[in-house]
Amino acid sequence: MTSASPMHHRLKRWPGWIALIFVAVGFLAVGSTRDTGPLDPGDRVDAISRRIACPVCDGESVYESRNPASEAIRSAVREAVASGTVDDDGIIADIADAYGAQVLLVPRATGFDALVWALPVTAGVIGVVALWFAFRRWREESALVGPAEEDDYRIVAAAREQLASDDD
Repeated sequence: MTSASPMHHRLKRWPGWIALIFVAVGFLAVGSTRDTGPLDPGDRVDAISRRIACPVCDGESVYESRNPASEAIRSAVREAVASGTVDDDGIIADIADAYGAQVLLVPRATGFDALVWALPVTAGVIGVVALWFAFRRWREESALVGPAEEDDYRIVAAAREQLASDDD
């Protein structure tokens, strides 16, 4: 029986990768075109309030908190939405300027805040790529070494016996 060539194995992998690419592109297309924006001013106030942390409470958004500071922020958001002169990001930026950046539950996409989001993702991608190269190199090196022979088994058995006698 003959073994399949390496080229045959490579060709068998391509349909899976192509299908994966199509699925990823499909998800990105649906995710980027889907309209999830608030429909009315009340929904806008709720959506903005969920993105702002209570300046007094620990771990609560302005939407969840009933603290007077959160009530004041919700009231400011309600007024800004009613005026219609500022978009959602502008309202959040105004509140962050007034209370400090620590009230942002979702960091800004610029400056240092963007770096906080980008560095872990970049480190993860670099780590995955490095592991891929390492596994590939190890696989190629193990193919060069070939299967274990009888002498290899004897060396391992002798080393085990030596360890066992050293432990006693």
